[in-house]
Amino acid sequence: MSSIESETAALSEMERLTAHLRTEIEKTKRGEGLEFEEDEEYVKLQTENTKLKHRLAILNKAIAAEKNTLGAAAEVTTKYQPAELPVAVNEMISITEHLVDLFTNAIALAFPELAGTQAIISPVNANAAKFGDYQCNSAMSLAKTLKAAGVNKSPRDIANEIVKNVAQSPLVGKTEVAGAGFINVFLQKDYAVRAIDTLLRKGVNPPACRKQRILVDFSSPNIAKQMHVGHLRSTIIGESICRLLEFLGHDVLRVNHLGDWGTQFGMLIAHLEDRFPNFLNESPPIGDLQAFYKESKKRFDEDEAFKKRAYNCVVLLQGGDANSTKAWNQICDVSRQEFQKIYDRLDVTLEPIGESFYQSRMIEVVKYLASKNLLEEDDGRKIMWADESSSGIPLTIVKSDGGFTYDTSDMAAIRYRLEEQKAEWLIYVVDSGQSTHLQNIYRAAERAGIFNPKIHRADHVNFGVVLGEDGKKFKTRSGETVKLSDLLDEGLKRALDKLLEKERDKVLTPEELKAAQESVAYGCIKYADLSHNRTNEYVFSFDKMLEDRGNTAVYLLYAFTRICSISRNCGEDFSDLAKILDSGTAIDLAHEKEWKLAKTLLKFPDVLVKISKDLLLHTLCEFCYEICTVFSEFYDNCYCIEKNKSGEIVKVNRGRILLCEATAAVLKQCFYILGLKPVSKI
Repeated sequence: MSSIESETAALSEMERLTAHLRTEIEKTKRGEGLEFEEDEEYVKLQTENTKLKHRLAILNKAIAAEKNTLGAAAEVTTKYQPAELPVAVNEMISITEHLVDLFTNAIALAFPELAGTQAIISPVNANAAKFGDYQCNSAMSLAKTLKAAGVNKSPRDIANEIVKNVAQSPLVGKTEVAGAGFINVFLQKDYAVRAIDTLLRKGVNPPACRKQRILVDFSSPNIAKQMHVGHLRSTIIGESICRLLEFLGHDVLRVNHLGDWGTQFGMLIAHLEDRFPNFLNESPPIGDLQAFYKESKKRFDEDEAFKKRAYNCVVLLQGGDANSTKAWNQICDVSRQEFQKIYDRLDVTLEPIGESFYQSRMIEVVKYLASKNLLEEDDGRKIMWADESSSGIPLTIVKSDGGFTYDTSDMAAIRYRLEEQKAEWLIYVVDSGQSTHLQNIYRAAERAGIFNPKIHRADHVNFGVVLGEDGKKFKTRSGETVKLSDLLDEGLKRALDKLLEKERDKVLTPEELKAAQESVAYGCIKYADLSHNRTNEYVFSFDKMLEDRGNTAVYLLYAFTRICSISRNCGEDFSDLAKILDSGTAIDLAHEKEWKLAKTLLKFPDVLVKISKDLLLHTLCEFCYEICTVFSEFYDNCYCIEKNKSGEIVKVNRGRILLCEATAAVLKQCFYILGLKPVSKI
């Protein structure tokens, strides 16, 4: 042991004894019934203790420096494990996560007593490049922490100490302290060149993350009812979340929790028996299931005899009666076929697992909860409190008539998903009105020992309602809910009108025009939803969606097509990018607009990591818009193809065209996650 380490050990023991003495003084005072006051000896001990802490911190720093000199690992504390930093990086990684590791390590070296304090890193606005590309803003908060421990040090001095201890990084060009203690971080151009080179050779790859089995519950329409605008947000948001998580390498289960069970099926079966008495031998030709549902509901409300038959049909169905089960299956099949038409148009993939699937599991979950003594009798019902305090709204597990509820099926579902499907992370994409219910389900599952927050994660991806242009809930002129199929049809009509207005029919083939129409129609509907913070309401307006300026799908799709056309129009073959790179073509990023575009593309992993944490997809939309606006600056200031007055190509800047190709590649991956389908001509 070195002399420094010996002195440190001695001081540590003194600190321990001082703390012990302080405790004994406090115990004595409390035992004598005295008010807590500081006497002269106590104040002296406090002052000495603060000095000892400061001296200990200085010695720990000296030990770290001594070990570095000897070439040993800088083992600052036994608890804090420094992050491993890459020696060289040739691909796009999360720059923010890398800088957090880099500066967290530097803080531990500069101030060992604060080892493990995570660095605060934020990106700098692209238009303020003189202040660097990222900032470490930890110095201010660290100054407060040190002051509370009796160490007075200015944020600027702290920032300088941190900078001295920042390890060399292949991503960082330089660091500098500015203002009151901000640490500006400038990215290394060599890293950007290598990362974009790799992107062009190997494609756009996701940032590294721990792979998980994730179940996403979304869309969830009710059988025998047509999908309406209320299902739009869950379907679109859920699909994009699945695409993002799949791209990150997770094992994703896409579940459509269909409403295919309950008392309403009694009236549907009874009505089916009357309307199509030969249903056992021939599939009933139900053209409009929504109308069929309304007819049965009207009879149920007005005809007591029919209502009695309907209840009996429910009993028969739940008892497994063959004829009732067949009628139920036929109704479900008609509904699922109609749902699938919508999903095909929106390019959505789902595995239907209806409430009926959990019927036997509901019986088992009731037994399980009873065995845990978690059920209470309440006016004939069996209820369960989500926590031991018996506060809030209890779950109704069994109704007074012995039937089950949504609470029962949701408890059975969460148990099945965690225990049988082995999901580690559950994501429910459901409107904000279900927030209290889902929180109760999560807490009840935790209380029952089904959900373990230490190994499981559960998120309610809530969203606001869709409003009409009048600011009220989006409905038809007659006051009815807008059918999703009608909404998509209207989108196709509006998109075609817009393309014809721009005379695109004169330059596109009929096939290209149809592809452009669908790309714009479905793209603008999806993007208008995803580009808003999902927790807020938003106004549905085709006029705004179809604008070709601003942060809209139309603008992005046009920009993407324009970017892709540059390499096609340069007169050279850019189909084999690796071959062009191997031939000596370089991306040098010498022009400030080239460098700005490259740095924007490098944010891609950061954006995905952020969304994987908060599941807010408007961040990706904003990133797409940023790419397109920054690219526009680049294109206006940096020639890619130089032509003479006759329009002949006289020079091609291959390095810049490669940058265009990288931009298109990143945008295309973003579009895929958002569900947009770009076309080569629009």
